Amino acid sequence: MSGATAPGTDRTGSTDGTGIGATVWLTGLPSAGKTTIARALAGRLRDGGHRVEVLDGDEIREFLSAGLGFSREDRHTNVTRIGFVAQKLAANGVVVLVPVIAPYADSREAVRKRHQAEGTAFLEVHVATPVEVCSERDVKGLYARQAAGQLSGLTGVDDPYEAPAAPDLRIEAHTEPVADSAARLHALLAERGLA
Repeated sequence: MSGATAPGTDRTGSTDGTGIGATVWLTGLPSAGKTTIARALAGRLRDGGHRVEVLDGDEIREFLSAGLGFSREDRHTNVTRIGFVAQKLAANGVVVLVPVIAPYADSREAVRKRHQAEGTAFLEVHVATPVEVCSERDVKGLYARQAAGQLSGLTGVDDPYEAPAAPDLRIEAHTEPVADSAARLHALLAERGLA
């Protein structure tokens, strides 16, 4: 028996929605709120019986992409590696939330095309928090280190960030509570038959 499943079903043949996987890529500047929104959405989805995995960018850098730097080529490699793992999980009924900057449009497009080629749902969500707000939040101290001359190549400051032109959803996280952002994203997933 092959490992193939009918479209819209999980490996057990479920069609109740809880076995349908997808990748939800949350892109945005450092400290935009990507991981916070992803974790809030993960809780909602788990409460609804969905299998969920959050592929946090910092964890991936430590365990899957150790040794990569922050050149354009290394950032592309990191994004495509994450995209590969996300697609494999999503193809097996997991809703994969990926709060990763992914600063370059061509890298995100490569991940989208891989998902499309494999028949796996992919949604791009732009967490559109302005750099001024992100630098005030400065969750990891990156903006302070960059301002002090201790860090270069900070996305959105002295390294480019190519905002999505037509994301599936744009969240202005600085204008609403996290729960509202997660609810809007959950509603989009439900509308697409993914939650």
